[in-house]
Amino acid sequence: MTNLDESLRDDVRMLGESLGRTIENHLGPAFLRKIERIRRLAKAGRLDAGSDHQALLRELSALSEAEMLPVARAFTQFLNLANIAEEFHRVRLHQDVCELDAEDSFARQLKQLQADGLDNEQILRAIGRMEVDLVLTAHPTEVNRRTLIKKYNAITDCLRKLERGEYRQRRLNELVSQIWHTNEIRRQRPTPIDEAKWGFAVIEGSLWQAVPNYLRQLDESMQAVLGQPLPLDWSPVRFSSWMGGDRDGNPHVTAAVTREVLQLARWMAADLYDRDLDELRSELSMYQCNDELRERAGDTAEPYRHILAGLRRRLDQTKTLIQQGLSGHHIIAETLLTAEELLEPLMLCHRSLIECGMQIIAGGLLEDIIRRIACFGVTLVRLDIRQNADRHAAVFEALTRFYDLGSYLAWDEAEKQRFLLGELRSKRPLIPANWQPDGEINEVLETCRVIAQADPSALGSYVISMASQPSDVLSVILLLREMGVGHDMRVVPLFETLVDLQEAHHCIDQLLAIDWYRDYTHGHQEVMIGYSDSSKDAGQLAAVWGQYQAQEALTATCRGREVHLTLFHGRGGTVGRGGGPTHRAILAQPPGSVDHTLRVTEQGEVIRFKFGIPEIAERNLERYTGAVLAATLCPLPAPRPEWRAMMESLAETAFHEYRAVVRDDPRFVPFFRASTPEHELGKLPLGSRPAKRRADGGVESLRAIPWVFAWTQIRLMLPAWLGSDSALGQAIESGRLAQLHEMYAAWPFFASYVDMLEMVLAKSDPVIAEYYAARLVPEALQPLGDTLRERLCGTFDQVLKIKQTRKLLADFPLIRRSINVRNPYIDPLHYLQAELLHRDRNAPDERLEQALMVTMAGISAGMQNTG
Repeated sequence: MTNLDESLRDDVRMLGESLGRTIENHLGPAFLRKIERIRRLAKAGRLDAGSDHQALLRELSALSEAEMLPVARAFTQFLNLANIAEEFHRVRLHQDVCELDAEDSFARQLKQLQADGLDNEQILRAIGRMEVDLVLTAHPTEVNRRTLIKKYNAITDCLRKLERGEYRQRRLNELVSQIWHTNEIRRQRPTPIDEAKWGFAVIEGSLWQAVPNYLRQLDESMQAVLGQPLPLDWSPVRFSSWMGGDRDGNPHVTAAVTREVLQLARWMAADLYDRDLDELRSELSMYQCNDELRERAGDTAEPYRHILAGLRRRLDQTKTLIQQGLSGHHIIAETLLTAEELLEPLMLCHRSLIECGMQIIAGGLLEDIIRRIACFGVTLVRLDIRQNADRHAAVFEALTRFYDLGSYLAWDEAEKQRFLLGELRSKRPLIPANWQPDGEINEVLETCRVIAQADPSALGSYVISMASQPSDVLSVILLLREMGVGHDMRVVPLFETLVDLQEAHHCIDQLLAIDWYRDYTHGHQEVMIGYSDSSKDAGQLAAVWGQYQAQEALTATCRGREVHLTLFHGRGGTVGRGGGPTHRAILAQPPGSVDHTLRVTEQGEVIRFKFGIPEIAERNLERYTGAVLAATLCPLPAPRPEWRAMMESLAETAFHEYRAVVRDDPRFVPFFRASTPEHELGKLPLGSRPAKRRADGGVESLRAIPWVFAWTQIRLMLPAWLGSDSALGQAIESGRLAQLHEMYAAWPFFASYVDMLEMVLAKSDPVIAEYYAARLVPEALQPLGDTLRERLCGTFDQVLKIKQTRKLLADFPLIRRSINVRNPYIDPLHYLQAELLHRDRNAPDERLEQALMVTMAGISAGMQNTG
């Protein structure tokens, strides 16, 4: 570990020196000295526990408007370079530890299952049934431009070559200079098409390599521990996407956009396979083959190349057809190459090579391509569609008024269900040919028409935001049927607010009581659990307990109806949005709620952190697989009644305390908007979706991502702890600390919650938050800031008492050290941001706004999350 630490410091120093030389060449030695002076003052301020950072503040306040942007850029890019080095050394750390001995390795998980009494046949059956679906979303939390991400990846490649002794210092310096001379912030917001292409780029640049490596590791582990291989044509993990399909609150995602994204994904998959087959064709020059292949290839001297040439012609034809579709021509999905048509000749080649004694050749690139097909199919990802329940209801409101049937929205739930089921059972069409609805309603219908025209294998689920009643689900099925969808697409209610979570199992039970609907599901019900909005609505502690109880109730309901349940977790990157370590989060779910299948959103910058580097992607895919297998076969016992009672009490207290501040204190909204860059972050062109659901709304209309983002920027981290502080404090004061100790030691759900809270607290900083308040908040609102910071400090003490330790993150020294190393580089950005906010709010200036956006990006890089 010591050698790795020294190597990491060396790489950070090398990258920092390269950045320094670039800055000096561009802006001169005097400016570089100023940057170094600011860095030393920030570091000295951190070393002096009683420092008020006055020397640093004087240095920053003396900056001219022209100097603020390059200063912000200097510290932002250093943090980005430090992140690159740290990610590279995370890979090295995993490589230096024996993978079979890693705590969360798949091999270790298999051995543990055997030790728990499961036989090999049980484990193999469970692996064969496993479906882990990772859903890439376009939620706007990725600050870095795609252009810069590519350059960051190239630096990682340079670090690899330097380690192997291949001297690439010149190339590294060149990349650092390119980064410095490239704008960090996009000039325009990305379109939904841009976002989809970014998702495809992650697959092309990392996952395309990582997936076959991950599946090969699974195969080796299974053969070593269970004596059986992983079938070549099977992947426990698949990928879906919301990019280009998530229209909830995003007017830029239209039916036309969804159609284009579906075609682009199909084209991208065909192009990637085409490149693979070109390389494979050059490798498979062998002449010997089995009779089966010889019959197909004829008397050609190179039978494998002959077969692959025909396959490439089909791929080229598919790409041409898709390009015609992108140009506006109608194409029939059945004319495109299918996964079965792509796989069959490759399996034929594989069988021939094996039978002819060329196993080592069969096990190379050919198997990699076959395993890619098992994971990505011919559509690359399966596109989910998401829309708000109100938009579907509006269609039926317009229809019932058109037919003079009254107001659909005025009907009670029973009336809506009777109408919808009657229409679903009817053989006549509901939507008239001459009907001309308004734009929004027509857009819903057009989306359903696009779904009807698409290959079913290209589609995932239809997710309904803000679902609360069975009619929300039935209405979508009816719309899909009316527009020509011939397959039973999964229609998934998303329960988001605390009240909806509490009532979710009643909704599903009512649905499953309908015979017609049970037949439609084919024995499989998917339900999505919202993390972001429930936390914003009720506070983190009440939300996580509400989510846990909702999963318990849904699991029991579906089991009682003899229907398989897949839970779809709408997690974000931050703790306030359900983020956290993958392996622990899955194992902490209620017993029985993970039953062979799991869907999880991967959002924004988390996609890059988890899957942007092939080696890290492999480890994360392995973690998902092992955790889902363990949670399926050996679920943890249910919490004891006294623990459940304690959580009920904690959640109730936390809920009321959170609401008392966020909803009931008239000072809160003005304080929030004055002390944080909430308004200004709306100008940061992160994603295609607007920051607010309604332009004229208050905090309640603010999306969960900017809500968390704003508090993270000032290091108060309020969404993650407000309410928890009062609940935990009251429990400790009333003499129940021993029970909290017991829950932390023996209940993974509670331990995971406390550890995540601890991590957030370690990233918070009352001193930084106090400066924002002092610089930006009117005097009348200052007492609220004082109270909030005092409550934050109290939460530190509560977590330390529960964990029985004297220092935050004592159990996680790597995270603690990472935070400590970054703080001196983030501090100048915080103080600079507060100064920029003050100046820009009093005298708006385009230069100040640009510098302000760079500080947001830099703080996000330093904190390693945004929303």
